[in-house]
Amino acid sequence: MEASLLIELLTEELPPKALPALGRSFAEGVRDDLVSRGLLAKTNTQSRWFATPRRLAVLIPKVSAAGQDRTMEITGPSASAPAAAIAGFAKKHGVEVAALEQRDTPKGKIVVAKTATKGVALEAVLAEIVAGALKKLPVPKVMRWGAGEAQFVRPVHGLVMLHGVKVVQGEVLGARSGNKTRGHRFLGKEDIALASADDYESRLLDEGRVIADFAKRRGEIDRQLQAEATKRSASLADYQGLLDEVTALVEYPSVYAAGFDKAFLAVPQECLILTMRQNQKYFPLFDGSGKLTGEFLIVSNMRVADPRPIVRGNERVVRPRLEDARFFFDQDRKQRLEERVPQLGKVVYHSKLGTQLERVERMQLLAGTIARALQAEAAHAERAAWLSKADLLTGMVGEFPELQGIMGRYYARHDGEPAPVADAIEAHYRPRFSGDRLPEGAAACAVALADKLDALAGLFGIGQTPTGEKDPFALRRAALGLVRILVERKLACALPELLAAAAKGFAGKPGYREPSAEVADFVYERARHYFAELGYSTNEIEAVLCLRPARLDLVPKQLEAVRAFSAMPEADSLAAANKRIGNILKQAGGAPGAFDASLLAATEEKHLAALFGRLRPQVERAFADLDYAAGLRALASLKTPVDAFFDKVMVMDKDPRVRSNRIAFLGALHGTMNRIADLSKLAK
Repeated sequence: MEASLLIELLTEELPPKALPALGRSFAEGVRDDLVSRGLLAKTNTQSRWFATPRRLAVLIPKVSAAGQDRTMEITGPSASAPAAAIAGFAKKHGVEVAALEQRDTPKGKIVVAKTATKGVALEAVLAEIVAGALKKLPVPKVMRWGAGEAQFVRPVHGLVMLHGVKVVQGEVLGARSGNKTRGHRFLGKEDIALASADDYESRLLDEGRVIADFAKRRGEIDRQLQAEATKRSASLADYQGLLDEVTALVEYPSVYAAGFDKAFLAVPQECLILTMRQNQKYFPLFDGSGKLTGEFLIVSNMRVADPRPIVRGNERVVRPRLEDARFFFDQDRKQRLEERVPQLGKVVYHSKLGTQLERVERMQLLAGTIARALQAEAAHAERAAWLSKADLLTGMVGEFPELQGIMGRYYARHDGEPAPVADAIEAHYRPRFSGDRLPEGAAACAVALADKLDALAGLFGIGQTPTGEKDPFALRRAALGLVRILVERKLACALPELLAAAAKGFAGKPGYREPSAEVADFVYERARHYFAELGYSTNEIEAVLCLRPARLDLVPKQLEAVRAFSAMPEADSLAAANKRIGNILKQAGGAPGAFDASLLAATEEKHLAALFGRLRPQVERAFADLDYAAGLRALASLKTPVDAFFDKVMVMDKDPRVRSNRIAFLGALHGTMNRIADLSKLAK
């Protein structure tokens, strides 16, 4: 018999940020085990998962009460193996030697045992399946409760296991199975006896006042939030992350509007937003220009006719939080940022790299060097770098580390620092995440680059490199930020020079080794991922980046030139010839030096050399003018003479002088052909 299977685990409040992952993982674990035991068709993908603050559940249709009997074939040793080995194989699998069959394989005949496996009953294994799925959940810590030995992320208070209308008996984490679920703690029935697994969602909603489906509950909250915001001609800004968390905190959501004293708007709105979102899980409202309005939305777990007590209660709760933010802001401004900088000498950056004060000293020198290379105001970059970490010692950043840099900008403006300095203090952390804005202005870019270069050079120099998925110092993010700033801000800075300047700041540090080559490899690898996301092919990217171009800002232009060249009819032939030349040079140990045109004897090599002599200056000029497309177009005209050369000319001539000269000629040709990109990487 097939029927819907419902499994629900009733618990105390589950971790909200992990709830969706727990729900999905639990459902997948149960489903996969049912399939492996022959109780569910592999093609059945109709399972649904449910998750609320106090429950994890899964509903799977068409689950069999018992699996079908199955015949399994087990391959054994060679048919010519010793009789004792064959007998041992038969005994191991419970069959007679005479019942073994023989099969032909590419390696000869083998013996095969056929064994009958009786289908497993759902009732016999369901508790084991549920327990196994729960053990695999992505929870960092588990706990015990009561006098039992059961362990789970939260105490368990109930278990439902229904197959159709039948309760499947079993015990998981100390809870015996039944058919009773629980409704909303205040609004619904405490106990709801389910007559059928398929009644679960509707009975919970109608009698329990619980929206069990996480996605539906999220959608309902979103709908109410948008409606309330529209009613007030306001917007919610970036709220999706908070929406997920709030969805995991309520079972029957209602959205109510509240407000706070507009006098608090004198505090930087980033502080107020973080206070409301992070501490209170409120949704602040914004006007058309992105400014706070003084109103916010509450997602309550209570749906009531008169919400005024709920609203007033939340307004009373948020006020002291906003008062704290105002207090920190007022207190922090009593001491200038520059007065805090010496105190950074007491803050350890890394045990092997010194203090934060040492770090800002390195960043100051490096930012000034970069700014001068960009012909920017070095004094602004150096001043911003010097003050960049001072806000780490403020009360506001101590309370909300996410505001570092942001508060530095506010305090710098209050101290009367020039606008480019204040802006650079905030922007030097950018990009903070994928898709984040980049620093604007040369001074801000210089400080941002200095920050990332110092981290990369310092941590690589003491062996703190990312491994696998572990990247505790966010060095991948730093390298990608470095690439984005250089490329998207079109900064004419050579990567080797930047890395050397960064490493220079650590000279003399005990245990430090110069890591520029290793860091460069790391940065180029991040660049490969970056350009791949922009839509360039692996071959196009490799053709350019394998040459390790010093200026990353020119790589997009090189990639576009390579793409245009690849579309030309001559591209495939020249790429293949380039690869062939490379192999010849590799075999010969490289080009021996300059070639002598007078030693070129064959008509085809003379013709190719003459054309190459005319094209070489054009390609070099195009490279110098950054007109990479023109350079590659010029090379396309080499196709016919290159083909003729390889058809008629024997490079490895018996005469060592001729052979050496031809290799030298190919070396010169190869160098010019790969001036813009390694064309051999385009060979198909």
